[in-house]
Amino acid sequence: MGTFVIQNAHSLSLLSNSSSLSITPSLFNHHQVRFSFIPNHKPITRTTRRNILNLNMSLSSQTPGFEQKRVIIPNKHGEKLVGILHDSGTNEIVILCHGFRSSKESKTLVNLAAALEKAGISSFRFDFSGNGESDGSFQYGYYWREAEDLRAVTQHFHESNRLVTAIVGHSKGGGVVLLYASKYHDVKAVVNLSGRYDLKAGIEERLGNDYMKRIKEDGFIDVKSSGNSEYRVTLESLLDRLNTDMLEACLQIDNECSSRLFRHSYICGGCISLCPGYTKPHITYHRRS
Repeated sequence: MGTFVIQNAHSLSLLSNSSSLSITPSLFNHHQVRFSFIPNHKPITRTTRRNILNLNMSLSSQTPGFEQKRVIIPNKHGEKLVGILHDSGTNEIVILCHGFRSSKESKTLVNLAAALEKAGISSFRFDFSGNGESDGSFQYGYYWREAEDLRAVTQHFHESNRLVTAIVGHSKGGGVVLLYASKYHDVKAVVNLSGRYDLKAGIEERLGNDYMKRIKEDGFIDVKSSGNSEYRVTLESLLDRLNTDMLEACLQIDNECSSRLFRHSYICGGCISLCPGYTKPHITYHRRS
């Protein structure tokens, strides 16, 4: 068995439902995550990909000894954060964080929770405020606000005598878990799945080349798809993203925190690779071609 490094979001969602992925509980106890593959495994075809992506939570419900519970946790603003607890009965737990305009029901999180169940590891996947079933209105940017949502979740489980052994974030959630680890030092393992490093990258693709001029004139930009407005970007929320310095935040992460990389996704301008053993986090930036 060799070690498999996740290259993009598709790889994670596909492999976490296949027999080629294994997550060993002892690795979480040592603050590590390892994804392994069987050599000479047949390539994933379009038909296989479609079949796998059509799977849902019924897969994880087949795991003996696990119970799924709907849990509501208030954040610091009094908003209700809604999540699903996959409970193995042990006190250790892994927290899963979704990406931009996504939810706890994303294929990535559902499949990862299922893979963790197979390994006997409890997990909790939840909606950030303004997303999915949670209270609040959707906001562009606000990475630090979501880090505080994550804080409310970890505190809830700590107060319930659960040990949060790892926090895992996908895409925007990957950035959020790194910000969390830079401010709070109560979780010893952080996993970043395709989190963007340069938060200034990718904005023109969504908002247009003259986005700063237009948003200063109008105070907001409505992002549309097929003629319909999907979400609104305000000047305040845009500046919040532009002023979030991921490099500076990562330099504040405790040296004892073991952070694991999973390389950059097709949707990301870059990723952060944090390697245990370095005096400071080792940053690897991959520019999208």
